[in-house]
Amino acid sequence: MEFDFAEEQPKFLMLMYGLIAFVAVVGGLLLLLDVVPAWFARRREAQLVTASVSGAPLPRRRKQGEGLFALFFLLPTLLLLTVGLVVPAIRTTLLSLMDGSSTNWVGLRNYSWMFSDDSIVRVLINTLVWVILVPLVATGFGLIYAVLVDKARFEAVAKSLIFLPMAISFVGASIIWKFVYAYRGEGDQIGLLNQIVVSLGGEPKQWLLESPLNTLLLIVIMVWIQAGFAMVVLSAAIKAIPGDIVEAARLDGVSPWQMFWRITMPSIRPALIVVIVTLTIATLKVFDIVRTSTNGNYDTSVIASEMYNQAFRYGQNGQGSALAVFLFILVIPVVIYQIRNLRQQREG
Repeated sequence: MEFDFAEEQPKFLMLMYGLIAFVAVVGGLLLLLDVVPAWFARRREAQLVTASVSGAPLPRRRKQGEGLFALFFLLPTLLLLTVGLVVPAIRTTLLSLMDGSSTNWVGLRNYSWMFSDDSIVRVLINTLVWVILVPLVATGFGLIYAVLVDKARFEAVAKSLIFLPMAISFVGASIIWKFVYAYRGEGDQIGLLNQIVVSLGGEPKQWLLESPLNTLLLIVIMVWIQAGFAMVVLSAAIKAIPGDIVEAARLDGVSPWQMFWRITMPSIRPALIVVIVTLTIATLKVFDIVRTSTNGNYDTSVIASEMYNQAFRYGQNGQGSALAVFLFILVIPVVIYQIRNLRQQREG
């Protein structure tokens, strides 16, 4: 197959325009962030020098000027949030009140469909199972890893190996585990799980086709990825426990089990909350694992994958938008709880 540059020239031009626009925007922002603060600093320095030479009182900073200065730096962020979050959220909410073609208003019909259709109720149950199991199991394994490798001989190597799955994308991890669950009829198996079953005298199975076992097997993928993240955060929290507290507990003759429950757990409670909240939000939005492994078939779909299917595969924009709004509503309480928790820690 020969490459015709003339036919592909419009694509290259679009790519070049995009690169130029990217360089212009990023370069302009960096230039402003460098020039504007330097200008204010030189201006302030000149005022101080003039006041010291003339013997006049030092000029005070004007609060109005500081407010405008702060607004200048916040404006790009506010603009991006408005364009990338606020406007799409409002549009999605409006679409959720319309029919599949986004032409007629149907009110709350899409939301009533969500809780009355058996297949969608199954999706909601699957999402609930994910949200319950993934944060708890991943945090549990991360805590076990953190305690076991703490001050071990090859601690750095062990942490690197445990954290390694975090460097793999969800799609890549799903492909790896699809090979683990692979099924090839009778005889030799290419899937690790089926090969183990056959070597123990059992029969190979199509694991990803059996519900609800397939949902639990997909959860294993998420736990495998996120346990390393939990381990790193909790390990840092364990190392931050003051040494005098640990030494005092040892002098009191506490056992390792008592040390864990009475010293370690209360000390790392804020880190545990951060890990669980972070994993809960990530689990609510899980899409890649389900999409890559089963495409949401065989009763494995979750809210994010079903939202994609309804909006882009079935052409039901209203139902897909309703699922998106419902997912957004589920995330909000978790975010609010985390904000309040961080505020309490800061005030405490």
